[in-house]
Amino acid sequence: MSFSSTFRREWMASPRADILAGIVVALALIPEAIGFSIIAGVDPRIGLYASFSIAVIISLVGGRPGMISAATAAVAVLVVPLVKEHGVDYLFAATILMGIFQVIAGFLRLDLLMQYVSRSVVTGFVNALAILIFIAQLPQLINVTWITYVMVAGGLAIIYLFPRLTRAVPSPLIAIIVLTTISIYGGLNVNTVGDMGELPSSWPTFLIPNVPLSLETLRIIFPYSLTMAAVGLLESMMTAQIVDDLTDTPSNKRRECKGQGIANFVTGFLGGMGGCAMIGQSVINVKSGGSTRLSTFVAGAFLLFLIVVLGPLVAKIPMPALVAVMIMVSIGTFSWRSIRDLGSHPWQSSVVMLTTVVVVVWTHDLAQGVLAGVLLSGVFFAGKVKRLFSVTSQLSSDGLTRTYYYSGQVFFASTERFAEAIDFKEVLDHIVLDVSAAHFWDISAVGALDKVLIKLRREGRSVEVVGLNAASATIISQFATHGEAGRKQASQT
Repeated sequence: MSFSSTFRREWMASPRADILAGIVVALALIPEAIGFSIIAGVDPRIGLYASFSIAVIISLVGGRPGMISAATAAVAVLVVPLVKEHGVDYLFAATILMGIFQVIAGFLRLDLLMQYVSRSVVTGFVNALAILIFIAQLPQLINVTWITYVMVAGGLAIIYLFPRLTRAVPSPLIAIIVLTTISIYGGLNVNTVGDMGELPSSWPTFLIPNVPLSLETLRIIFPYSLTMAAVGLLESMMTAQIVDDLTDTPSNKRRECKGQGIANFVTGFLGGMGGCAMIGQSVINVKSGGSTRLSTFVAGAFLLFLIVVLGPLVAKIPMPALVAVMIMVSIGTFSWRSIRDLGSHPWQSSVVMLTTVVVVVWTHDLAQGVLAGVLLSGVFFAGKVKRLFSVTSQLSSDGLTRTYYYSGQVFFASTERFAEAIDFKEVLDHIVLDVSAAHFWDISAVGALDKVLIKLRREGRSVEVVGLNAASATIISQFATHGEAGRKQASQT
């Protein structure tokens, strides 16, 4: 495919819609970036510079057009001890090393691990994130004047009703403009973006973290960088999958891994903190009409323009307007169908989904929730495969030979049943283990076969294994020990 056709598809498919969507995202990014900076214990400009840098760079090198990446809470909470104990320069160094780890992960194809994340885990991840987005708005809705509630309700009304008139302009952008105008000219007593923190008035500049180039520095930042890289990639890969579903288009997750690494690597040299993909902002972008790299680029570039050039005006944007946008995101992100599916889906899938939701909401840690969901999915899958394993037997007409017929998957969860099926006390001359319909997967399965054969031979039985497929025969020949045990027994007799 030629460069020009790729450029048109990934950048210029719908420039007007992408630019407007990027503007909406940029406005919504400001209070979040400030909030994440506060969480990390750093100056607000560090989160804002990071959001600008990561968004712009990922639009150029990422693998999921239309997805928004910036400074995030998931990464911010990880660096609190680092900043508190060693200072902000170590944060910049850790962000640079985080980027290196993520690029390496891209070359190692760690994006393929997403294949082991079940649909139930993804749904639980989405629902939990929707709940967290709503919970994050509560501080702006507690101990405030009644006018705040009126403005939030008015903003939601504009967001949901304006599209009935026209979809030429994203309704969240209209809501922000209308409520900001009313707030400024009406002199309303509501919280504003300026109340969240001071906006920077200068452009970001290149810097080298002021840390010693020593093994001690590496020892300090290494665990933080590794954790940041893992959490960032996990959230980015999950968000990419969700955007894939929203837009019904594929993404290059290997490229996204590398892109996230490049973005974080450069951001560390611009005085920013680490970040990753943001599902909330990505949903805003998609629902506002953004679908290409241009929307992500505009979000980052316009964010910098807003805070540096239009800072005094941006500081006057009422928080109720942005709260209304984020509530819309929360409602739109939550999979309402999953509630109805609780009664029709297999109970194991529902338990995985609910477990993911509960762990994420309880810990405010997306990584822990996804890990819990994946582990539980693995347990249920192993149990399901185990139940598909069966053993039957047949005695020969002369009563001297019994054949055991094994069917299914022989692995760590089914090895106990593999051995229990055999009656070791039955008096027979010959035993046949027919495994033509079975498959040996791991060394636990090989160990179970060893245990059965050695025990039967010790009882003086003649044993024959038939029907091994090529893969099973290979793993048994590599790891089985029953042949050695048989030779030892023969030499002793």
